[in-house]
Amino acid sequence: ELKEEFTRILTANNPHAPQNIVRYSFKERAYKPISYVDQMAVHLTLNGNMILKDSDEGRRQSIRLNTAAEKALVETSAKTSEEAEIKDKESTGDTQVAGEEEAEGSGPAEVAEAAEAEEPPPPRVREQKLANQFNFIERASRTLNNPMRERACQSEPTPCKNFSASANQWEIYDAYVEELQKMERSKEKERPKAQIAKREEEKKKGSKLISLESQSDDITKISKTAKIMERMVNQNTFDDIAQDFKYFEDASDEYRDQQGTLLPLWKFQYDKTKRLAVTAISWNPKYKDLFAVGYGSYDFMKQGQGMLLLFSMKNPSFPEYVFSSESGIMCLDFHNNYPYLVVVGFYDGNVAIYNLKKATSQPSYNSSAKSGKHTEPVWQVKWQKDDMDNNLNFFSVSSDGRIVSWTLIKNELVHTDVIKLSVEGTTMQGTEGLQLQMLGCGTSFDFHKKIDYLFLVGTEEGKIYKCSKCYSSQFLDVFEAHHMAVDSVSWNPYHLKVFISCSSDWTVKIWDHTIKTPMFIYDLNSAVGDVAWSPYSSTVFAAVTTDGKAHVFDLSINKYEALCTQLVVAKKKNKITHIQFNPVYPIVIIGDERGHITSLKLSPNLRRMPK
Repeated sequence: ELKEEFTRILTANNPHAPQNIVRYSFKERAYKPISYVDQMAVHLTLNGNMILKDSDEGRRQSIRLNTAAEKALVETSAKTSEEAEIKDKESTGDTQVAGEEEAEGSGPAEVAEAAEAEEPPPPRVREQKLANQFNFIERASRTLNNPMRERACQSEPTPCKNFSASANQWEIYDAYVEELQKMERSKEKERPKAQIAKREEEKKKGSKLISLESQSDDITKISKTAKIMERMVNQNTFDDIAQDFKYFEDASDEYRDQQGTLLPLWKFQYDKTKRLAVTAISWNPKYKDLFAVGYGSYDFMKQGQGMLLLFSMKNPSFPEYVFSSESGIMCLDFHNNYPYLVVVGFYDGNVAIYNLKKATSQPSYNSSAKSGKHTEPVWQVKWQKDDMDNNLNFFSVSSDGRIVSWTLIKNELVHTDVIKLSVEGTTMQGTEGLQLQMLGCGTSFDFHKKIDYLFLVGTEEGKIYKCSKCYSSQFLDVFEAHHMAVDSVSWNPYHLKVFISCSSDWTVKIWDHTIKTPMFIYDLNSAVGDVAWSPYSSTVFAAVTTDGKAHVFDLSINKYEALCTQLVVAKKKNKITHIQFNPVYPIVIIGDERGHITSLKLSPNLRRMPK
């Protein structure tokens, strides 16, 4: 086995080069494989500064150097010949007499030696240095850098030849500087005193601004530590509630099989929202202790400004973020992938996107009458998956009967009408005998969790429309759901066919979207404001009614009655508007018309996991 030979043939082909590349041939109108493939593999490339002697550039440089050397030779030889002639002329007059006397006594050999000594030595040719290619000290790239006058000639031990020239240059430079200074003085004298006073005022203002900026910088440095301190103080203040939230379990649940309770925890409120109603609640998908609350008014006669607040359960006494708006906020939604983006719908028909990362109180993107805003209040907004070009995308529904898709393209909101809600059998007789189609008023909608194009729309007439994003002119199905406005409609997060709806006609109904009639109907003896599925079980849902009660159902335990019906808001003239389950903790938050948010903990009987 050891003596066995294995032959390996080395070829010049690159093993990593692709062999199956095809290109479209316009001549033959078909894709054709390419026979030639570049097999060269470059392992190292290095840009050098060496030039070949035989190349054109090398020849040019050598010719340049030779011509320069010849010029230098000619100049030096001319100088030495002139000096020799001058010396000869001076010495001829003095040495003529002495030469005659010595010639008489001396022989021809001595004369020849003297002549040899007088001959000048051959001139040395200076070698011209090549230009330094890495000398980047160009006039254009240098700042003003005048050399020191005292050290102008210290580098050479012999007297500097260019000293007189440099001295003259410095004299000229000093003269120019003096002249400029004189001109500036004269200009300052000509200027009126008023301008000088203005300058002084501007300087004072500038100093004030600088001081304010420095103060703001100091505040931002302190704010983070102050926030941590505030949370610590709150945790100490509400320590008993924090302990209940973390550890308390209602022991009485063991003795009652089909009943549960809601334990009140923190209450969130803000001074500026006392006269506003809670119109929307949404939990942040990333930070499970953070939730957003929209404030506005459901009363048509009492419309004013709105507010968007973000509270954290770590600090119940003060909101983390505060945004105010000219119109009341009616709905909001967090983006799943970008939890710092909040889309908001307003009472005046506008939609806006707030960016929590930015330190501004204004929305980053806003719709307008030009960009196709709704003409009636926006009742619900929902983020959707990004479009084909990865642009952010959300939908909105309004009382004007339009369901609009909004896309964020180049920092602008571009709208597309997905569908218009037309009420069947309701045509008005217009002028000159024209038949006018009545538009339905959308109040709520929800998108299917798995089927991307499918969504439900609840209307003011009590109907629920099953719609598709693909069809803009017709509905997939119509459910004669309620006798009054549909306040909320929501798909079950686990069962793909089931959805729930609630209405002001006192009922909550559970549907299978393939069947026209409801599977369950619950009468709660008061107008139902909101309903929500639990995130932990397919059979648990909660609803809130205008009489101040919260109802929690579990269909796996009791199909006919609620496991818990509890009064949450005790005061008169106060109604509960919204309810939301926390995605992780066994908590619900409930909003009312006085602007308060109450958090409640579900007892063990209300949060049983399915088998």
